[in-house]
Amino acid sequence: MELDAELIGQLKRVLEAAEYLLPKPIPDIDWSVTPAANWKRHSFSGSLEPIESIEGIRLEDLLGIEKQKKIVEENTLQFLAGLPANNILLWGTRGTGKSSLVRALLRRYATDGLRVVQVDKDDLIHLPDIVYQLKGQPYRFVIFSDDVSFEVGESSYKMLKSALDGSVYAPPENMLIYVTSNRRHLIPEYESDNKGAMMVEGEIHHGEAVEEKISLSGRFGIWVSFHPFSQDQYLEVVRQWIGKLAERLEKEVPWTPECREAAILWSQKKGDRSGRIANQFASNWVGQYLLKR
Repeated sequence: MELDAELIGQLKRVLEAAEYLLPKPIPDIDWSVTPAANWKRHSFSGSLEPIESIEGIRLEDLLGIEKQKKIVEENTLQFLAGLPANNILLWGTRGTGKSSLVRALLRRYATDGLRVVQVDKDDLIHLPDIVYQLKGQPYRFVIFSDDVSFEVGESSYKMLKSALDGSVYAPPENMLIYVTSNRRHLIPEYESDNKGAMMVEGEIHHGEAVEEKISLSGRFGIWVSFHPFSQDQYLEVVRQWIGKLAERLEKEVPWTPECREAAILWSQKKGDRSGRIANQFASNWVGQYLLKR
């Protein structure tokens, strides 16, 4: 039986709509020349899209966090050497270098086989798909999720918890998970969490609820904390940044009382003392100083 023209037209429109929803075919990534990739979500799943250039930050540019750098770098070197290593939670104040540290490690060790796959928090539910695409590759992959915060019960929360625990699903030996967060336990904490055994409205077994809240962060083998600088630490990092920027430009920019006071005022206006704030001030000060001369 022949189909009439109207029905054929309807079928054609349905197929065109379905084709529009499907992701465009993406070639396999050549990891020999691709140091990093993003997981990009599509209608039904997602795919890895290469990042061909690495951020310019270097390990030596991350000032004032020497202890944190040492812990994360040593764990990463163990991983690259095929030795036992841990998943890492980097937590603390914004602007203290958490995500920059991961990117700086990639820049330093990409030639040694380190690769980074960045995954948004909401896309962690796709971890099994990501692992499927990476397993068997002769490289060491850090699955990196930046600025993560959950509500208990989210699908991504459950998937990450399962991956870290390894009881149901776990990445293979050539993958680790590094996560940054402003929250130590990756989820909101409330005053009621500190009421111990006191009755909390709506919650009979309060201790179990609190335990569930901290159970995700406890599955990371290493916690690395980042805190705001003291004023002296902040000023020392500002001074070092001014020296570094001036050296790269082959210029001289003196550290003066005027500069010190301006750096303090800058941090007060920003309401923060961190490596990011120190770098921003140093860039502004060096630029203005040299422009005037």
